[in-house]
Amino acid sequence: MFALVDCNNFYVSCERIFHPELEGKAVVVLSNNDGCVVSRSNEAKAWIPMGAPAFQFEEVFREKNIEVFSSNYALYGNMSNRVMNTLLSFTPDVEFYSIDESFLWFPNSDMDFQSKGIEIREKILKHTTIPTCVGFAPTKTLSKAANLIAKKFIDQTQGVYVIDSEEKRIKALRWLKVEDVWGIGRQISKKLKARNILTAYDFTQLPDSYLRKEFSVVLLRLKKELCGEPCLGFEEEVPRKSLATTRTFESNLGEWDEIKERVSTFSSSCAEKLRKHDLVANAVMVFLKTNRHRKDQGQYSNSIVVPLPSPTNSDILLSKYATNGLRQIFKREFLYKKAGVIMLDLQADENLQLNLFRPKAYQNEDKQRELMSVMDRLNRKLGQKKVKLASQDLRRTWKMKQEKLSKAYLSNWNELLEVE
Repeated sequence: MFALVDCNNFYVSCERIFHPELEGKAVVVLSNNDGCVVSRSNEAKAWIPMGAPAFQFEEVFREKNIEVFSSNYALYGNMSNRVMNTLLSFTPDVEFYSIDESFLWFPNSDMDFQSKGIEIREKILKHTTIPTCVGFAPTKTLSKAANLIAKKFIDQTQGVYVIDSEEKRIKALRWLKVEDVWGIGRQISKKLKARNILTAYDFTQLPDSYLRKEFSVVLLRLKKELCGEPCLGFEEEVPRKSLATTRTFESNLGEWDEIKERVSTFSSSCAEKLRKHDLVANAVMVFLKTNRHRKDQGQYSNSIVVPLPSPTNSDILLSKYATNGLRQIFKREFLYKKAGVIMLDLQADENLQLNLFRPKAYQNEDKQRELMSVMDRLNRKLGQKKVKLASQDLRRTWKMKQEKLSKAYLSNWNELLEVE
């Protein structure tokens, strides 16, 4: 049986560990740069939708006395590691699916899974005070459905639900909305609803030939999973195919020089990550977006993929080609809120094939490699990004807008919890 262990309202639960006075009160946590709501306590869900832009709900926050926090990823990552380490005490077969979710595999089909789920919840609560829910089922997709049931009907299920019979499977699928099925996105659910496919059970009644023709083999496997036939095992580590640095700006930017500097900085950040993992990129994608929440402003978004003449992880070369791509999609009449650089078609640096006919820009690449190595050593010794490209703002360091950031209680000696 597969088990899916999911932390309830994880970011909010982490904040409540060090602010116990918030128990029973409405709390939300915001995304990067305090943009949107990404975690809500149960008490806040009646007034604040998930993904709500924070600036549009500031009055609601005040009227309903909702406590608001900026995302504290150092704290959340630390608490996530503690939860995951606790899970490893139950079985070595654990797949860390996300910061607040993990799949577990239990080969013993005769186990009392309801009791085991309660044991898992109690141990995590004891070790971390993080509340969780657990769903058991013969497949990973069904275990996600079981977890949703456990969370929705937590009082009746004690936070644990087991799909261990055909009757329970059918009942769960008839209850589960098609848009809530793991692996079915917004666009696919719209297409399915147009055919009057409203529940997971309706989805399983679709012919295999239709799913294969209209969608892909991925949805066909999803159907088999919902029918109780395991198709998704534990994922093995696969080579990375892309790597990105994207940021939401603190304010709208419209000047070419400002955005060019940001893209150059993002390229440099990606290059450093590539070298850290001994990778090189074969192409660079650059994108720009305006603020979609500002209906009073012109809306525009665009992206471009720039193939590289030869694979590289040099700050100089990647910044050069990313800037060339930016020049092709930049329009002066708009104000931009977000930009990003994505390295594509990655390969191991050690497998790099030499090219006798390298373009002019690559003629000094060997010296650039030595220079990048020196830059990395200096930045590690002197501090992050003390040495930069001339195209970057030497006085500027990236800092997210985090006006309501809690302390890093577990990773900073100066911010340890004080007990009086």
